Amino acid sequence: MSIERKRLSPEESRAAALDAASTILIEAGPQAVTLKAVAARMGRTHANLLHHFGSASGLQMALAAHLAGTVCDSIADLILQNRDREPDPDRVVDMAFDTFVEKGAAQLATWMILSGNENALNPVVDAIHELIDEIGEGHQDKSMHEDTLHLVLLAMGDALLGEPLAKSLGLPRRTARDIAVRQLKASPRLSTRLES
Repeated sequence: MSIERKRLSPEESRAAALDAASTILIEAGPQAVTLKAVAARMGRTHANLLHHFGSASGLQMALAAHLAGTVCDSIADLILQNRDREPDPDRVVDMAFDTFVEKGAAQLATWMILSGNENALNPVVDAIHELIDEIGEGHQDKSMHEDTLHLVLLAMGDALLGEPLAKSLGLPRRTARDIAVRQLKASPRLSTRLES
């Protein structure tokens, strides 16, 4: 007696594939995110994933966009929840750093670039740019763009080699986060809000 598999809509199938790919990324690293591995995790066929993503590179780009959207949605929610309150740089920094470490976004982006996919960061950069323009004042809000650049670079670097580097320098593991918090607190945009 065979068990009939539930037929998924294209959107459900794509979402399930991205969830499976995210889990594989966290468990085994970016090199393990293949069409075959994701299909096996989902109980689907390799051809099914080819239909949705076209190639392993297409799957990885979609995963990068998915992770970027997750990061940006979390940051946007945090900002919207705290819009009328005093800014909390510690919370923003911890959330950004945790997302890059726990979701594997930094490892995925680095691996894709090293694999020759020069467009690998486009979904991440586009999602972050869109978020910052939405919550700031568009392209005129240079200090917010600079703060975002600094935070993302620190979070990605920390996710990739923060632990061994801090250890070798005899610094606490949290040092990169503390630097990011100090930078945000010194930001003209944030310091103006903190003083008012």
